[in-house]
Amino acid sequence: MKISIVVPVFNEEGNVEGLHSEIVAICNEMNYEYEVIFINDGSDDKTVENIKKLSPVKLIDLRKNFGQTAAMDAGIKAAQHPLIVTMDGDRQNDPTDIPKLINHLVENDLDVVSGWRKNRKDSFMKHFVSRGANQIRGVLLNDGIHDSGCSLKVYKTDCFKGISLYGEMHRFIPAILKIKGFRIGEHVVNHKPRVSGVTKYNWRRTVKGLIDMVSVWFWNKFASRPLHLLGGMGIFVLFLGMLSGAYTIYLYLTGWEMSDSAFPNLTMFLMLGGIQLFISGIIMDVMLKDYFESTKDHVYSIREVYSSEE
Repeated sequence: MKISIVVPVFNEEGNVEGLHSEIVAICNEMNYEYEVIFINDGSDDKTVENIKKLSPVKLIDLRKNFGQTAAMDAGIKAAQHPLIVTMDGDRQNDPTDIPKLINHLVENDLDVVSGWRKNRKDSFMKHFVSRGANQIRGVLLNDGIHDSGCSLKVYKTDCFKGISLYGEMHRFIPAILKIKGFRIGEHVVNHKPRVSGVTKYNWRRTVKGLIDMVSVWFWNKFASRPLHLLGGMGIFVLFLGMLSGAYTIYLYLTGWEMSDSAFPNLTMFLMLGGIQLFISGIIMDVMLKDYFESTKDHVYSIREVYSSEE
């Protein structure tokens, strides 16, 4: 088994050595051929110095703090092996769960297995916010994952062909991959309390995550047909504008003083808004077609090509 273990870290000087030791121990025990990739996301403590003392290790040192998703994307792109394991650098993910996730992936012929922190060791507020976000994600994305925020996951390398991560998208990788037709699953994993350093999560990341969730929802529903959404909305608003216009004409013909009525302005607003929505849908449709033509991304994903021998 060949695996690449990707670990984004930010100010985790007290955790990287212990985490590396745990990773190496389980990989040697399981006779994996492995690489450990730490991505330093602009730490201003001794995280980099401590990583450079370790072996075997690959260090990707970002110039500044770009965020966990960007760091994870850099690590994934540097991975050399067929399976990629991602995990947090705070030692709350347990490396001994890695073989369980890999076995679950192989036994069930999956492309992704996400860890499920069924018994979380977080503060009440962090747990509460996460539960709320998971409920919203379940409604919008319906990816079938209980704990998408768990960084401990196993992926086949093929999952990331033509995919770049941004914003807070690392939370929604299973949903993005499910949209593309990859087979995803989950497995219960251990979750340990933090023993060193401080959490990097705050309300800003929560808000950004919710915004990115809406972006993923839109991509899921309308990536190949944005005109269906914006064009449909535009036609509906134009219809309301025509109703408002008809009522305005009726008021005028019955002698109503138009200077005392808001309906002329409402009619103009609805008509212009409907036209703008429809045109925006056309423009976005053209832009997405250009995107798919100029990148390696596609609206479909091929699992296998089979040809019988004649």
